Amino acid sequence: MAVDAITERPLAVVDQLLAQYQPQIGDIFPGYRNHVYRMVHLCLACANYSTDEVEKIQIAGVFHDIGLWTAQTLDYLPPSAQVAADYLRSIGKADWVDEVCAMIELHHAVRPRATSHSRLVENFRRADIADFSLGLFAMGLPRGKISALKATYPNQGFHWFLLKRGLTWTLKHPLNPLPMFRW
Repeated sequence: MAVDAITERPLAVVDQLLAQYQPQIGDIFPGYRNHVYRMVHLCLACANYSTDEVEKIQIAGVFHDIGLWTAQTLDYLPPSAQVAADYLRSIGKADWVDEVCAMIELHHAVRPRATSHSRLVENFRRADIADFSLGLFAMGLPRGKISALKATYPNQGFHWFLLKRGLTWTLKHPLNPLPMFRW
């Protein structure tokens, strides 16, 4: 898929769901939205997906870090997965819960994990690492695509927000400074 096709692909599910959280997310909303857009587009660049898989990627993208705001914690993976599970059940897609929650709960796994949903989980993990590292760790994704997405959807302070939130957490929890990582 060409870079232009990736950056121009509309993400209606992302926009619809994320808008509901804008008041909670506050000033960093544009930065989080752009992070979600970049990582969803990077995940979509990993493979050809079915319509359902594209929707699952978008849903996981919206909810993957949402616990930062809904639960006000840096240990946000379980609350993020719970919000996603509640949403999926509310729209009659309870059969998607395991897969979408695995995408969320394992997106900070240091190494690939063998799951029954390996392709989506692994591609989602790779996309988040590529974006979170600002392309330093491209995770096999073309650097040109990463650069194009960064230019199209700028950071807008999201990484600075994460750094500040992480430092605050570490001062309060020095024995558990990185609770979101899955070793």
